[in-house]
Parts: sequence; C-alpha cells; structure tokens
Amino acid sequence: MTKLNKVLSASAAAVALGGMVLATASPASAATRNGKCDAGEFCYYFNSGNKGSISDFSTSVGDYGTKQPSCYDFKGAGAGKGKCIKNEAASVWNRTSKTVRVYFNSNYQGNYQDFKAGAKGNLNATLKNQNASHKIGPSTSARVDLSDALYVGGGGYISCKYDGYTTTKGKHEGIDFIRGKGADVRSLVTGTVIRVKRGANGGAGLSTIAIYVASSKKTVIYLHTAPRAGLAAGQKVTRGQVIADEAWHGVSSPSAAHTHVEVRPGKQLYAAPSVNDYTLSNPNPTPFWNALGFNVR
Repeated sequence: MTKLNKVLSASAAAVALGGMVLATASPASAATRNGKCDAGEFCYYFNSGNKGSISDFSTSVGDYGTKQPSCYDFKGAGAGKGKCIKNEAASVWNRTSKTVRVYFNSNYQGNYQDFKAGAKGNLNATLKNQNASHKIGPSTSARVDLSDALYVGGGGYISCKYDGYTTTKGKHEGIDFIRGKGADVRSLVTGTVIRVKRGANGGAGLSTIAIYVASSKKTVIYLHTAPRAGLAAGQKVTRGQVIADEAWHGVSSPSAAHTHVEVRPGKQLYAAPSVNDYTLSNPNPTPFWNALGFNVR
C-alpha cells in the first residue's frame, strides 16, 4: 500500500469512527424514533387533540434536553416538527401495555399525570407545555399529592416550599399552593376550627383559618383564602371538606392569589411570622403530611 493510500485509508477510518461516535452520542436520533406512533410506543403531540407533529418513545426518559441536535424532538410531519419536546407537548397517545406517567420536572419529579395503556388525551392545565420527563410503568403509590388533595379537581401546584424563600427576606414557615383565584380549597385534615378571620383582598386584609388536630396535637393554618360562609370557631371539619375559596387576602395583587398552608406544633391561633423573620418556629411538615398519606411535591 502506498503512503497516499495509507493516509486515505486512515482518514476514512477516522470518519467512520467519528460517525459511530456521533450516532451513539445522540439517543434522540435512535432508529426506533420515526415520528409515527407505532404499537408499543408512548407518543407526544405538539398540539391538543392528538394533532401536530409526533415524538415517539419506547422507553422512559428522565431528561429530554433543550437544544438541538441533542434534544429529543418532534419528528413527525405537521406543526412543531423539529422543536425540542421539553415543555412543548399538548397531548399524548399511550400505545404501550403499561401506565405512563408524565412529569412536570426532569428526572421524574414534580406534579404528574398518568395515562393508562391505550389512552389518548390532552395534558392537563399543569402539564400542558410543561412536560419534562416521562416514565413507562411507574411504581404505584397509595399516597396522593398534597396539591391535588387541597383543590377540588386537583390541578394545583406548589409555588413555594417550606423554608423555600429565594427572593423574600426571612424563613417561609409553610407551603404555598396555587390553583387560581376562586378555586375551591379543601381541608387536608379532620379536626376542629379554632379561629376564622375572613380578611379582605389586598395587602392589609390577611385571612386565617386554624384547624386543630387533637390526635397529633398540631394546628393546620391556612392564609390568604376566603373562608366559606358559615365556617366558624368550634366547628368540626372533615378531611376533603371545602372550607374556602382561593383569594388574595393579605397579598397585593389578584394575580398573586394563592393558599398558604402551615403545620404548627400544639394549639395555635396565628401563623408563625415568615417575612423578615429568620427563625423557623415550625418543624418541616413533610413527615406529618406523609403520615396522613400525602406526597409533598
């Protein structure tokens, strides 16, 4: 072999090897993903009603990626073709033989929506264009997400976790949930109402509902909601009972309407200070909620 042929052969080998590396480095371009929703696959659609471009999967994926060429994208014909699927899908078709769970966050975290084998449907208001991972055949859990239990019909989410302030000064003593102004808010516990302050919309109108749970010697306190008419101290409430409407009592804007829920040790009539207070008076509530059969996420 001449020196020139050796150089050309080596170059060809390097190109071939480089092609192999590129092929294995991009799972998003795997041959099984062809933009068609075949039997045995879980498929995202760019538009609601199972319309638009399709992105098809035969396995679980914990992180879709956000940039081409490495992201998982919509491959089928139609609107959305070529877009990365993370936070862009509107509907699904589950053609696998197992339940598929779509998650709000990457790595199978956050709020989720389940689709049974064979199911077609739109992603709910929380997950539409907010899809970050999916799992085929997730483990089942008897626990219910706390946000789903709080709101009639579910659909809410945690906007600020316990001790979760990032821009507000102080230590956040509870958990903030958002569904939307006027959403029906339920009691998460069975207990006795020991204080109701109705308040009013606006920064100076803080409302409070305090429910004492004698079996655990703890008080669950709601802030910012509009207590339902008839709710009064001394009343017994049961888990799942509607007690308020989501509102902006004690906050400055209707767009900031939310429900603050905190768990306090003992019998307490007032919430613990949070803004500009750097001492946590309440313990982390997660063990309490887990013991009642709730997930906190």
